[in-house]
Amino acid sequence: MQPVGVIRSSASDDEIRDRSGEFESIIEIHREYEEALDSLDGYSHIYILSYFHKLREEQVGPLKVKPRRLLRRGFKLENLPTVGIFALDSPTRPNPIGLSLVRILSRDGRRIVVSGLDCFDGTPVLDIKPYNGEYKADQYSLPSWYSDLIRKAGHV
Repeated sequence: MQPVGVIRSSASDDEIRDRSGEFESIIEIHREYEEALDSLDGYSHIYILSYFHKLREEQVGPLKVKPRRLLRRGFKLENLPTVGIFALDSPTRPNPIGLSLVRILSRDGRRIVVSGLDCFDGTPVLDIKPYNGEYKADQYSLPSWYSDLIRKAGHV
């Protein structure tokens, strides 16, 4: 795979880890893919598929981890269950590919300004897909282990 662009962010890696999705970022498409942006205007949201280029070696390959994102909600690591990585949106993956749904704020040529992106500056963009209403899940369920933890944190 060849990246189609790169993410630009003025936020530090630590800021993105601590407050992911709270910053504006720029998706800079490589010149050779610029015409692929034709007709993107008018969409409010896009999916960004990215390559987690800053993962540590031990983060690529494990099949079970603790949901560390819940540490931000006051949990202690020892109180979190160990679950399969396909049950989480953890960056720890067999293939370090990220998926983010972001809001388009503006576009200027090859540069798309977005909010809600949780990727570091310099992250390679593998693909962009537009969001449409057909992707929406009106009814969904969550596993009890996750619902229980969220309820304990006071978020449900």
